[in-house]
Amino acid sequence: MSSTVAVLAVLAACLCGVPLPVESSHLNYRPIIGVLAQENIVGDIHAQGSSYIAASYVKYLESAGARVAPIRTNRTDEEYEKIFNSINGLLLPGGDVDLQTSQYSRLSKIFYDLAIKANDAFDYFPIWGTCQGLQQMTVLTSSRNLLTLTDTRAVALPLIFTPASQNSRLFKAFPKDLLQSLSEENITANFHSWSLSLQNYSRNAKLKRFYKVLTTNTDGKREFISTMEANRYPFYAVQWHPEKSPFEWVDKSGMVHSAASVRASFYTAHFFVSEAMKNHHKFSSAHEEEKALIYNYSPVFRGLNELARHPKQRRIQATIPTFLFLSMLEMCVFLQAILFLPSSISG
Repeated sequence: MSSTVAVLAVLAACLCGVPLPVESSHLNYRPIIGVLAQENIVGDIHAQGSSYIAASYVKYLESAGARVAPIRTNRTDEEYEKIFNSINGLLLPGGDVDLQTSQYSRLSKIFYDLAIKANDAFDYFPIWGTCQGLQQMTVLTSSRNLLTLTDTRAVALPLIFTPASQNSRLFKAFPKDLLQSLSEENITANFHSWSLSLQNYSRNAKLKRFYKVLTTNTDGKREFISTMEANRYPFYAVQWHPEKSPFEWVDKSGMVHSAASVRASFYTAHFFVSEAMKNHHKFSSAHEEEKALIYNYSPVFRGLNELARHPKQRRIQATIPTFLFLSMLEMCVFLQAILFLPSSISG
């Protein structure tokens, strides 16, 4: 009888499009999550590499038990498919690039399409989007840029939980006191000028079918989506920055380092890494795995004096084909495109 019930439960989950649970004995306890690089801003006089990853995202994932494989720009579709079949999840980080014409958007679409195909074939593959990552996911799903300007450039806000959040996968394991802090205290860091308004979400059938809104926020004029998860796929996104509280220490408006904000960072990271543990992709060999990890590249600290001299400069660039891994303050990892030679580096 119990086996019949289990079969019926699986069938019901499949018909409803709900991601299937994975037994703990089948989890992958050595998850590797790909973090997407993005190109440097055009005209940045300090840019000498081709793209970068902020180090806070790497530390964020490592804090919950994952390793990171940087995903570089300017590679072939075949190379990206090989990477996809080797990693256990994908994080789309925040930044400031065009969501329809950039290399970041191109890579996002490649991995988004591969993840849709994999999950449809019962190959569990999660995606997490932060800030720009959330925005990019809405563009990929709707095939339109529906973002609206909001006054949320540097502000910490409480979350406004929707009824759907009570049954969400993302917030299911959050302690009640932490959920209360998230709803009452200004502890979610917002550093974005564009948002998906609740109105634009509600008017777009594709977005409404695909995503469930878990929290919203407002800038006083417009209500926008701040947390969402897909209905049928293990895709999650936040407009706020959980990675900043424990790992970025620049002193500016919107930055929060309270105990509750750090706990929120850990619980979101733990949730996503737990999702990645349900995936069993792997590299072809231990050697290939080691070559792909971010540990191959040297860390470089960018300190307070550098920020004081260049308050608007947020990056230090690589001048050789390696990563510069910046930690603790305005932290960035910079990638040199593999097709570039040192003599051809221009930004």
